[in-house]
Parts: sequence; structure tokens; C-alpha cells
Amino acid sequence: MNNKGFRRGSFQSSTSDEDMVEIAGGPLDFSITDDDPPLDREMLGGFSLYNGGGMNGTSQMMDFLEEPLPGVGTYEDFNTIDWVREKSRDRDRHREIASKSKESTWALIHSVSDAFSGWLLMLLIGLFAGSLAGLIDISAHWMTDLKEGLCLSGFWFNHEHCCWNSNETTFEDRDKCPEWESWSQLIIGHGEGAFAYILNYFMYVLWALVFSLLAVLLVRGFAPYACGSGIPEIKTILSGFIIRGYLGKWTLIIKTVTLVLAVSSGLSLGKEGPLVHVACCCGNILCHLFTKYRKNEAKRREVLSAAAAAGVSVAFGAPIGGVLFSLEEVSYYFPLKTLWRSFFAALVAAFTLRSINPFGNSRLVLFYVEFHTPWHLLELVPFILLGIFGGLWGSFFIRSNIAWCRRRKTTKLGKYPVLEVLIVTAITAVLAFPNEYTRMSTSELISELFNDCGLLDFSKLCEYVNDFNSTKGDDLPDRAAGPGVYTAMWQLALALILKVFITIFTFGMKVPSGLFIPSMAVGAIVGRLLGVGMEQLAYYHHDWTIFSGWCSQGADCITPGLYAMVGAAACLGGVTRMTVSLVVIMFELTGGLEYIVPLMAAAMTSKWVADAIGREGIYDAHIRLNGYPFLEAKEEFSHKTLAMDVMRPRRNDPVLTVLTQDSMTVEDVEAIINETTYSGYPVVVSRESQRLVGFVLRRDLIISIENARKKQDGIVSTSIIYFTDHSPPLPPSSPSMLKLRSILDLSPFTVTDQTPMEIVVDIFRKLGLRQCLVTHNGKLLGIITKKDVLKHIAQMANQDPDSILFN
Repeated sequence: MNNKGFRRGSFQSSTSDEDMVEIAGGPLDFSITDDDPPLDREMLGGFSLYNGGGMNGTSQMMDFLEEPLPGVGTYEDFNTIDWVREKSRDRDRHREIASKSKESTWALIHSVSDAFSGWLLMLLIGLFAGSLAGLIDISAHWMTDLKEGLCLSGFWFNHEHCCWNSNETTFEDRDKCPEWESWSQLIIGHGEGAFAYILNYFMYVLWALVFSLLAVLLVRGFAPYACGSGIPEIKTILSGFIIRGYLGKWTLIIKTVTLVLAVSSGLSLGKEGPLVHVACCCGNILCHLFTKYRKNEAKRREVLSAAAAAGVSVAFGAPIGGVLFSLEEVSYYFPLKTLWRSFFAALVAAFTLRSINPFGNSRLVLFYVEFHTPWHLLELVPFILLGIFGGLWGSFFIRSNIAWCRRRKTTKLGKYPVLEVLIVTAITAVLAFPNEYTRMSTSELISELFNDCGLLDFSKLCEYVNDFNSTKGDDLPDRAAGPGVYTAMWQLALALILKVFITIFTFGMKVPSGLFIPSMAVGAIVGRLLGVGMEQLAYYHHDWTIFSGWCSQGADCITPGLYAMVGAAACLGGVTRMTVSLVVIMFELTGGLEYIVPLMAAAMTSKWVADAIGREGIYDAHIRLNGYPFLEAKEEFSHKTLAMDVMRPRRNDPVLTVLTQDSMTVEDVEAIINETTYSGYPVVVSRESQRLVGFVLRRDLIISIENARKKQDGIVSTSIIYFTDHSPPLPPSSPSMLKLRSILDLSPFTVTDQTPMEIVVDIFRKLGLRQCLVTHNGKLLGIITKKDVLKHIAQMANQDPDSILFN
């Protein structure tokens, strides 16, 4: 990155975070500077600084950071936050409020409101996330049906709601009513015949292209960060990285609108992952209403963890699953307090969505099901087979999708996002329309596959030969498959092939795209096919040894819908590598606690098989592909290297750039800032002794010097900068001195040169450090930054260390 240098009278310093990345020009437009709540935009002063320094009595000397300066302690874009400093600030702020609360009633009220503000924020996040999820669900349902026709009694009704109001609907044909007309009926007056079919086909493809074109143009023009699922970036942000604008108001507005368009276009994607991004945007924006969250990056990330839980809660109608998802999959720092608040936010979000009732069935999701037949121990064998398939499919999908995304980034393909989206949409729509299982929305498909056939079901999947006279309660005996079931099997097999391959090319395009629903659809199709096969096997061969003990003739033994559910969990687990949260989400979806064991068996088998082929889940793979600075807490570092092997400077490198505590002028420091791009500098007693005093951040230095030049008389290029408490008396003719002890971190983390790297990596992971200084017998030797650690880990894994660059 070219260093634009230090510019007097301006806060715009061009710093690459040496702790993190040197930005090498990404494909997106990162110039979104007017986003209201980018992370850390408005963090002005007003909080106690990490290490304070007192005023010196000398008249010619002043410590400019006695009064907090705007911008000091904040972070540049694409930098990593200092978790230790942020937590220290919050403790100082809390101590100050607690001590003042005993002085007056007003201070006590302020203390109580400060303690309550976190819960109020969670309430607001839950309300906003639930409301937006309801809006997205209702809009997507209507626009999906718009591709096939229009409601004459009110164009705002979707197909189902349109026919609810009709008095001429029969139970068997409840989807057909005179109020709902297909496009061929509206245009040429009838819906039968080849021409009508071709016209409906054409309108379906046309609407799909219009929706996807609008989505990609809005993303490209207004919010480049609104594309994809957002979960890899949110994981990175929660680990302490700053991507300004990623959780801002424009991203929220455009992601909400384009998510509806993308889902309605019929592309093989879901809205569940992007809903996590939407909820986190709500959390980030609402943080700006509360000072303690607006001014502290670590506290804000606790809120974003809770917001992610609320996002999954409304995506699946699974509040507990949402909390576990945030804990297991996305959060980096998850204290107990955040667990309680996440639970509350998820609860409020689910309650809000339930109040809106977007699907009109008093459920939070479209594919809520209830099974009545208990499963048998022998069925664990096909459940484990589904787990094996899920692991194989997950590994195949991750490798194929990453290869395609890498090709998109490294070839001309990435320069034509609009054309790519239109081509994939056209292929999807053309292949999807002839097959009723791909023509319907993916959520409806999963609902159909999860369904347990009853007497009142008239879909093809439930066309069995009925040769019985009575039933016991809700359970129907296993029956011979009719011609409708065999037709449905062929159509589902074709749908499976389309879903398996088209999802590879869809995930990662420049439109909002989630992966949960397509993965579940693949698994549900395979599970339903296997379930029907097992059902027919039990029906025709109930005298076989494996069935004789528990499946007599006329009994209801096999539930194909349960197999679909287990298959969906297996495939989703294979792609994301979730386990606990996945099982909880699935049983919250179905309302059946007795099916936890099959789900656990499938989820664990899926994870084992997928991990045997490749350790990374889809989100971790995308984090690595994009070069995000994410230090994975789940992986162990087992190599026998030392801190001296990783630190800089290495042999034959230029010496380490340092500042001295009391002998450098303003001009000297400005020259160092101009000549280097480091994010901070160690401060030593003198160049000869190299005894460490502390560490100062580049951004704080620039802002402090600029302010001193503007506000303090006598500060010139020859003024000496002091990082000490006391300074020697100066002759009257000498220029004023500048005291900057307040911005100096007097307790930087240090390790010796003989410290094993596995301990250093653990320190970086568990404390969230930006950099660590290396000493030998108390003398400064070098520095290890987060970027150095990531490069070293990549090198030890035989990967390209230069891939750890944000692009």
C-alpha cells in the first residue's frame, strides 16, 4: 500500500494496520464514508484513557490529552481493535459511574439507567429484527407467487391468501380459485394448451430475471457489502476487525430489499444467513443510541453477538438454537452476561415475528411439522447413512464453491457481476419451471418433503394405494406407493441434481445469498427418497428379519418425512460443521424432542466425515479465501517454533523503528510517520539501552501532534516530545515542549524471545491482542503482530503466507 504520509491539519492518515493487513485494493468499492453507523465512526473522546499522565508544572509544557481529543483511541478502517484497552476503558467508566452514584440522586438514576441500557438495547434489537424478518417473509412470499400469476381480488395477496377468501375453493383443489389467475389467463384468457404453458414459462423466466437484475444493480450501486450471506464477515468483525459500513444503514436498507428480490427470483439461495447480517446491522445502528456501546468497540461486539442470535431466532423460529448458533459458530468473545442478553433478544425477536404471523399458520417458519410415529433403533443405520451423505456433500460443495469463487476473483469473470447473476438466474429459471418441485420456493419444497402424509394430503408425494378400512388415531399404516409417488420420486431426483450443482455457482454472487435453505433442501430430497424406499421395503418385505420384530403388516413403521428432516440436518451440518446448535434448531423447527437422537447421530456422522476430508466449514473457507484476519480459536497450534522465529525484524532486516522517551523532536516523529506504514511504535529509554517504556499508536500520535500545533503556542518542528512524567527545566529561548504521556500504553504485552509460539498464539487468541513486543533480558528485540501470527500459521500449514491480506 502506498503511504500517503502524514498531512498536517488533517485526520486522514493513510495507515495500513501492520498488526493486520496492507490493503491491496479489493474488488468492492470501499469508499462508503457517509454511512451512519459504520463501526467506530463517532467514537469521540469522553472516556478515561488507558494510562493517564499528570500535568507538569513547567509553564512551557502542556499535556494535550488531559482533555480527551476527538479521534484519540479510535481505529482506522481495516484495523483490529485492542480488546485489552477497550475492556480497561469500560472498567474505568463503570468505576467512575459507581463512585459518583453515592454522591447524588441524579447520579444514582444515571447509574441505574446505565445498567438497564443493555437490556433496553436487546429489546429494541429483538423488535427491529422480528419486524424486518416478518416484512421480508411476507414480501418474498408474495413476489415468489407473482412469477406465476396475480390475485384479482387484490394484487397484494399471494396465491394462498387469495384463495383463502374465495367461496368457490374445494378441499382437493384448494390452490385453485377464480380469484387467482395465471399470466396466460390474464393475457390470452385461458390457461390450457401449449401456448398458455409457453406464455407462463416465459413470464416465470422474465420475472426471475427482473428480480435478480434489480437485486444485483441495487447491491452494486448503493451497498457493495450487502452481497453474500454476511456470516464470514460478521465472524471476522466479532473477532475484532473493523470493516466500516458493513453494518451501516445503507447496507441494512439495501440488504433487506435485495434479499426479498433474490429469494423471489427463484435462485438456489436462502434468506436465513442474510437475516443474521440484517439483525447485526440493526444492533450496530441501535448501539449509537447508547454512549457506552457507541464509544467502546468491545462492548459493541457483545451486542452484535446477541443480534446474531436474534437473527437465527427469526430465521428458523428457534430462539434457543439462535443463542447456541451465536455461541458455537460466530462469536469470538461470549461472556455469561452476553448469553443472558442473547437469550432475551432472541426471545423478543421470536415473539415479534409470532405476533406478525407472516405465514398465517401461527408458526414462525413455513416448514413446521409434527410427527406421531416413534422411530426404531434399527433406523439409526439409514440415519447414519444420511449423515455420511451429508458429510460427503458438504465437502464436495465447499471445495467446488471455493474453487469457483477463487476463479471469480482471479479472472475476468469477477468484472461482470451483473452478467453472471443474469446467466445463473436464466439457467435456474429455465430448468426449474418444468419441474413442480423446483418451480416452488425452496422453503415450500422443504415443507412438502418434511410433511407426514395424512388422509387430507393430496400432493403427489402422498398418492398411496389406500386398501384399509380403519385407522388408529392419527397414524396411517404403511401403504403401497401409487403412480403419483413414483412420478414424484423421478421429479425429486431431477430436482436434486439441479440443486446440487446450481447452488455451487449461486453462493458467492453479488446478491444476498444464504446457504442454510439450499443445503437443507438437498438433504431433505435425499432423505425423502431414502424414506420412501425404506417404507416400501418394509411394506413388501415385512417378514424380513430386520422388520419382523417391530414392523408387522398394517402398522405405521416408517415416516419418510422424518428421514427428510434428518437428511436436511446432515447436509447443513456437512456444509457449516455445526453440531449442537444445528440439532437444537432442527428440533425447535419440528417440535419433537423424541427425534433428537436421530438428529444427533446424523449431525455427528456428517461432521466426522466432512472433517476427515477437509477441516474447514464453508464460512471459515470463505474467510480464508477473502484473506480476513481471523484467528480460529478451535484449531490447535502444535509446531515447535519460538517467538524469535516469527518476530520482526528478522536477520538482514532493517532495525526496528522505535521512538525515544525524551530526545526526539516533532520533526523526527513526523519523519518516521511519513516513512513507515506501521500502526504503532515501541517507545524506549534510548536507542543505546533499548529498555522498553511503552507502546504508542500511530493514529494517536498524528492526532495529538496536529492538535498541539493548532492549539498550543510555541509548538514547532524543533519542539521535543516527552513521554515521561517529568521533564528537565528548559532555557527561556527554547521552543515549547510537547508532552504525550497520556497516549502511551505503559503496559504493553511482552514475551521473551524464547517463548514457544503455541503460547504466543494462545495469548493472541484469548486476549485479542493486536501486537506483542519481544524482549531479551529486559531489552526490546522485536515485535510480533497479528498479521505475523496468521502468516506463520499459514506457513506451517504449507499455505501461501501472503494470502493473509484483506482483498
